[in-house]
Amino acid sequence: MNILGLNLGHDASCTLIKNNKIVAACEQERYSKKKHTRQFPIDAINDALNIGKIKINKIDLICVAFLPLRYLDEFFLRPLLTDQRKINFLLDGSDRIYENLNLEKIIREKLNYKNKIFFKSHHLCHLASAFYPSGFKKSLIFSCDGIGEIDTTLFGIGLKKNIKVLKENSKFPHSLGLIYAAFTYYLGWKPFYDEGIVMGLAPYGNPNNQVKKLKKSYIAFFRDLIKYDGGCQFYINEDWISYNYQRNTWFSEKFYKIFGKKRVNNGLISQKHKDIASALQLRLEEVVLKILNYLKKKYKLNYLCIAGGVGLNCSLNGAIYRSNLFKEIFVKPASGDAGTAYGAALLGAGKKISSINLKTPTFYLGSRFSSSQVQKALKKYKTRLNFRKSMNIYTETAELLKNGKIIGWFQGSSEFGPRALGNRSILSRPYPYSTKNHINKNVKFREYFRPFAPAVINSDAEKYFNITQKSEHMLIAFNVKKNMKIKIPATVHVDNTSRVQTVSKTSNLKFYRLLTEFKKKTDVSVLLNTSFNIKGQPIVNSPEDAIKCFLKYNLDYLIIDNFLILKK
Repeated sequence: MNILGLNLGHDASCTLIKNNKIVAACEQERYSKKKHTRQFPIDAINDALNIGKIKINKIDLICVAFLPLRYLDEFFLRPLLTDQRKINFLLDGSDRIYENLNLEKIIREKLNYKNKIFFKSHHLCHLASAFYPSGFKKSLIFSCDGIGEIDTTLFGIGLKKNIKVLKENSKFPHSLGLIYAAFTYYLGWKPFYDEGIVMGLAPYGNPNNQVKKLKKSYIAFFRDLIKYDGGCQFYINEDWISYNYQRNTWFSEKFYKIFGKKRVNNGLISQKHKDIASALQLRLEEVVLKILNYLKKKYKLNYLCIAGGVGLNCSLNGAIYRSNLFKEIFVKPASGDAGTAYGAALLGAGKKISSINLKTPTFYLGSRFSSSQVQKALKKYKTRLNFRKSMNIYTETAELLKNGKIIGWFQGSSEFGPRALGNRSILSRPYPYSTKNHINKNVKFREYFRPFAPAVINSDAEKYFNITQKSEHMLIAFNVKKNMKIKIPATVHVDNTSRVQTVSKTSNLKFYRLLTEFKKKTDVSVLLNTSFNIKGQPIVNSPEDAIKCFLKYNLDYLIIDNFLILKK
């Protein structure tokens, strides 16, 4: 059976199952060059079909990660009966309403597609995308983001090839994802876009500092803002927010009277901003841990799968890991909305899901390029580049890294999701500490406080970190061992955690070989790994993308396949 899974909203994407095998998963932003795009993923679909060597008329089923009629009914129409202020949603969302009413028609016209189209709920697709590739026979599944159709969380139990959806969930406007987005806006960054920056800022604040006008601490305020009422239920105090009926301010007048105007982008980051970020992150962790503790006691499950945009919060995932509630947790790399296309494709398989090989899942499922395509791209820029084919690219690259060079590393198929896992990466040695500052300021052009991830040989991970499970997707923050911080300071955050990526022969052979060569030369099993892009841009996709980025920004060398590349 051939199935195409689609996400047509934020982080537009697709996943292709061909002959019961997942062969491609592509994100539209890599082609449009617009991060988190909602554009119809025509380029992603065409590339996926090309990877799978299949035509659209051979697709038996398209499964879409969204229920448009439920969204229109529960998000737009019913709220109007209770709150006339929400007429703004109806007016501002008129284009989206039209699209939803005609979604099947749009898909058929865009793709010239005549076979079956199914629709599955947003959060159910999240659950499927997390559980099926986890390798767990039985686990709790937790999905949490801004909003699906109307749900903001969904819980399930995965058992072999079945998912049982639990009744416990939360609905709009009570959303951990949206309240995090609201404060991303208030702190001067872009909501649904820059939440990771707020997470990175949080350890610099003190949640116990006082909000003078309230005469209580920031964390006390957040406990009033995000109320936990037992079980799986939390509530957002609507006295403080306005995102439930408008999005131009996010917060009520009451909030601004207490906390003042929002920070202007690129404006001074004050202690107040740090304290807000810190208290927000702490309250997120408190509420999620209370919910998971309740579910663990009720269902007595030892494994956890996490999905949804909130699943990209590696500090939260680290807190869950350190709680020891579960023997192991699994977070897929495309935890955000792009991953719903993956889940939709699997749900589309229905009873035939058992025939799909998910024992050794890979998320290197995007664009791939032949040697001739690489050479063609290099020749196009021959007046600006010097390049040669290396007989031992791993040894040469490891030597460059040892000597402090910053490397653009481009290999094989692109990663599915926002994390560069060693195929579209910028790499450096993990020391000295100044390396972090240099890359933030001069290479990535981003905020000084943002951390970088360590990629480590899997068998050596416990030497450097307090870690007892594999972490291949760079989505869990682990504590760094005291005696190791001095060896890898550029990859250790101010709170003594690192967003670890464990690398093995089976997960990424080429990256593993590079790490092994670096270890031979330095006795350090770790490299600093960050995505091959600069702030605000999607990760590079093609050889030409990589070359353009290399030429424009401050990278010392570019490695594509076995080619070692320098600027003239």
